[in-house]
Amino acid sequence: MRAEYVDAVLQVVDLIPPGSVLSYGDIAELLGVGGARQVGSAMSASGSTTTWWRVLRASGHVPEGHTAAALTNFRSEGTPLLGAPEALRDGGSGPWRVDMRRCRWSPDDSTMDRIEHIARSLESRLHRMSVADDEMEA
Repeated sequence: MRAEYVDAVLQVVDLIPPGSVLSYGDIAELLGVGGARQVGSAMSASGSTTTWWRVLRASGHVPEGHTAAALTNFRSEGTPLLGAPEALRDGGSGPWRVDMRRCRWSPDDSTMDRIEHIARSLESRLHRMSVADDEMEA
């Protein structure tokens, strides 16, 4: 995974406000590069350096192995959750997920400008690297 892509993903993740979330695919769409799996790989590689719990599967489920920590963060941020009340009381051991319909983040115009700048910068850096690779092969 290219460091430039990981950096761009993490920059977008850092913009997601408390109580809001995006799916892996949402971030890929905002960047205009890659897909949900690439964003997932970037998050897996370096996501611990950011607010990783704000990025999840489109279903609203968090990555396996991270449910307890994510639930703690969601509760402290007031993120809307769906699931059996007993599961939410018992430390997240039962079926629950984030209510994507209520808390999927929609950037305002100013933040969208920042995301577009991140995406353009990523595209430019990837293009320069591609040109350099082509020149080395020639």
